[in-house]
Amino acid sequence: MLTERAREVGQSDFVPDLEKVASAGQRLLGIIAGSFDTTGTATLDGGPGDKSPLGEPQTEGFIELPKRLEIGLNHAEGRLLVVDDDEGNRDVLSQRLKKQGYAVATAKDGRQALDMLEAGDYDLVLLDIMMPEMDGYEVLQRLKENDRLRNVPVIMISALSEMESIVRCVEMGAEDYLPKPFNAVLLKARLGACLEKKRGRDRELQLHEQLQQNFRKLQELEGLRDDLTNMIVHDLRTPLTSVIAAIQTLDVVGTVNRDQREVIKIAETGSEALLATINSLLDVEKFESGAMDLEYTLLSLPEVISSAMAQVSPLANEKGVALDQEISSDLPWLSGDENKLQRVLVNLLGNALKFTPSGGSVTLQVRKTDDKQAIEFCVQDTGEGIPPEAFERIFQKFGQVDSRKGGSSMGTGLGLTFCKFAVEAHGGQIAMESTLGHGSSFCFTIPLSAPTSNSASVVPA
Repeated sequence: MLTERAREVGQSDFVPDLEKVASAGQRLLGIIAGSFDTTGTATLDGGPGDKSPLGEPQTEGFIELPKRLEIGLNHAEGRLLVVDDDEGNRDVLSQRLKKQGYAVATAKDGRQALDMLEAGDYDLVLLDIMMPEMDGYEVLQRLKENDRLRNVPVIMISALSEMESIVRCVEMGAEDYLPKPFNAVLLKARLGACLEKKRGRDRELQLHEQLQQNFRKLQELEGLRDDLTNMIVHDLRTPLTSVIAAIQTLDVVGTVNRDQREVIKIAETGSEALLATINSLLDVEKFESGAMDLEYTLLSLPEVISSAMAQVSPLANEKGVALDQEISSDLPWLSGDENKLQRVLVNLLGNALKFTPSGGSVTLQVRKTDDKQAIEFCVQDTGEGIPPEAFERIFQKFGQVDSRKGGSSMGTGLGLTFCKFAVEAHGGQIAMESTLGHGSSFCFTIPLSAPTSNSASVVPA
């Protein structure tokens, strides 16, 4: 480094003598390495054919890199901390690093280095191993024990050329290791590699934090949406109930002709559909908050099924879709919430009918499961099916699915959400299978014994 510095400042007269000193130093290192080498690879020449203690070929005592590795190493940026108890070593290394474009600070011992790291932000530490009072090993250990500093990369620098030192530093968490005296190109390459890894980690941390912030913001927005939805539906239900009641009493307060009766029927149907949506919103919110209580009774399944089929029969007739049922003859009494289970059946049957074209069919199958521990309900249709990309969100709140034909939306996304919550509240499971162009199948199970957490006094329905 001194030789290069002499050339830079125009003091070429010193260069020959400095080269002789460097050569003598390399020869001395070769002698020392040979004295401690147990593999027989070291020589005493210090010449081009020497082997380092790691078995790496050297040229004039320095590890050389291919010229192609210098590509892309000219641009350097980052704040480095050089820690060395020798002032000359600190100054020479600092000058070289500054020349490469780095901002460099120095510390004369381990304690000062730790204080500086606590007080400032550094991208990399060049840490000497052999220092008095607190050596590089202890400094490295304290860095890795510090939550704020453990991710700062550290390159250990020492005149020691022993494998044990290198292994120990790496095991303690050092990013890399450089022997003194070191090759300028190797230093540049390893600094660049370490800093690039740190930048990658920093980008990952920033991205993670940004994702966390976006997630928290999304939760806040969802909370606001839910609060607004709850406020709206609570305020809408009472006046809407009054509208429906008024429509239903129009025949009582006056004479209504056929055309007027048709208009009134349209208004009544639309109002009842809107009220059903509002009730679904409120019920889903209660399930989510854990405030929904199930009213368990002993249910006659044929009666529950018959009531559900009766509610959807007008829609089947209107659309020209066959509505069939395959009910096992040995169905036992079932403990459950009659209103909730009936709504599940009506929702599934209604969805199937809505998206099955004229001439198709919808079939309800009810039987015991193979282990006789639950009742399985399946609603199968011959409709257009559901796109595979919609499978994950089919049971999510507001998880609408677009119909392939005409791009229409398959409902509000609340009916299936209610079904999922109601089935799981009974201790059961719900699932679906669908193939585009071949229809869909929605199946759910209800255990014959009521869940302990939702158990209540059970009486015959």
